[in-house]
Amino acid sequence: MIHGVSPTAPADISPTTSIASAELPDVDVRTTAERRRSLLEGRLLVFAAIAVSAFTLRLAVTAFTPLAERIGADVGYSTTVVGVFGMIPTVMFAAAGVLTPILVRRLGLERTALVAMLAAAVGQAVRALVPATWELLVFSALALAGMGIGNVVVPPLVKRYFSDRLATLSAVYITMVQLGTVVPALIAVPVADADGWRVSLGVWALLPLVAAVPWLWVLRDRRGRDVVDRTAIPEQADGKAWKSPVAWGMAGMFGMTSLTTYAMFTWLPKIFTDAGASPAFGGTMVGVFSFIGLGAALAAPSVTARVRNPFPIVIGCAVCYFVAFAGLLWAPMSAPVLWVLLLGLGPSTFPMSLTLINLRSRTQAGSAALSGFGQGVGYSAACVGPLLFGVLHTVTGGWTVPFALLALAVLVMLAGAWQACKPRMLEDTWS
Repeated sequence: MIHGVSPTAPADISPTTSIASAELPDVDVRTTAERRRSLLEGRLLVFAAIAVSAFTLRLAVTAFTPLAERIGADVGYSTTVVGVFGMIPTVMFAAAGVLTPILVRRLGLERTALVAMLAAAVGQAVRALVPATWELLVFSALALAGMGIGNVVVPPLVKRYFSDRLATLSAVYITMVQLGTVVPALIAVPVADADGWRVSLGVWALLPLVAAVPWLWVLRDRRGRDVVDRTAIPEQADGKAWKSPVAWGMAGMFGMTSLTTYAMFTWLPKIFTDAGASPAFGGTMVGVFSFIGLGAALAAPSVTARVRNPFPIVIGCAVCYFVAFAGLLWAPMSAPVLWVLLLGLGPSTFPMSLTLINLRSRTQAGSAALSGFGQGVGYSAACVGPLLFGVLHTVTGGWTVPFALLALAVLVMLAGAWQACKPRMLEDTWS
C-alpha cells in the first residue's frame, strides 16, 4: 500500500478485473462481513480526493447568484442575461453527462476527475478577470463543465473504492457538495462589499487546485493499471442505459429536482427583493436554502440504503415543495425563513438520486452508465428552468405562472422517482 491507496480496490470488482468476469456470481464467495473493511483502511488518499473534489462541485453557481445584479451593473448586462447565467449550470452538466463516459473510457476514472478539477479552477479564475459579458459566460461555462464532469465521475469512483461503504461515502461526498453550495452563498456579498466582486468570485478557483493534488498522487500510485481500468467501463453499457426505466426514472429525478433548484438559486434573491427585502437578505436566504440540504445530505443516503423502496420519502419532499411555493408566492415576507426551510427540504431527492446510482447498479460500468445517462438527460431537461422561470416572470409581470412551472416539474419528478425507487437493478432492465 503506497500513500494510502489500496493496491486492489475494495469494490464489488477490482480495477484490475474485467466487467465480464466481475458479473459472474462466483467471482467472490466471501461473505459481506469478510469483505467489509474499516472506512479508511488503505483508502485515505482516495477518500480525501473524493471529499475535496465534491466540495468544489457547486462553487461556480452559488458564488455568482448573490452577486448577479452587482456584476451586471458593472459589466453591463440586463436582467434577462441573469436567466442565461442561471441556465448555464444545467446546460454544462447535461453536456458533461454525454462527455464524461467518453473521457472515462479514454483516460480512466481518476484522470477524468483530475481534468474536471483543472477545468473548474481555470474557468473560475479567468472569469473573475474578464471585462465583457460573453467572456464571463464562456469561462463560467468552462468552470461548470469541469464541475459537471465531477458530478458524473464521483459515483463510480465511490463504487470502485468504497462499495462496502456506499451509504457512508455517499453521505460524505453529498455533504461536501452541500457545504460547497452553502459557504459561497453566505459570504459572497460580504466579501464583495469588502474587496469587490472579482475577488469574491476568483477566490474559489483555489479549491479545485487543492482538490487536484490528491488525484495526482492517486494516479501515481495507480500507474500501470490504467489500461485495464479504461477497458473496465465498456461502451455498450452507455448504449443500453436509455432502454431502462430505471435510467429514465433517474433522469426525471435529477432533471426536475435540478430545474427547481437552479431556478431558485437564480431567482430567490429577486423574489425577496421584489417583496421589499434587501439584496443581502436575498443572498442570505439562498445560503439558508443551501444549508438545509446539509441535513438531507447526511440522512438521505443512509435512509435510502436501508429502505427497500424510498418513494414515500419523495412524496414528503414534494409536499414540502408545494407548501414552500405557496408561501413564497402569496406571503413571502410573512414567514420567509419557514418557506425557505421547506423549500430546502424538497431537493432531498438530489442526494437520494446520487445514492440510488450505486444502489440500482451492479457494477462500475452500470454505475457510470446510470450516472452519465441520468445526469445528462436530466440536466438537459432542467437547463430551461432558470431562463423560462425568468421569461415567464417578465411576460406576466408576476410570480404565479413561474411557480406553476415549478409545480409541474415536481409532478414530473414524482413520476420519475416512481421508476427509480423500485427495488431492481439497471442491468436487469435494459434488455
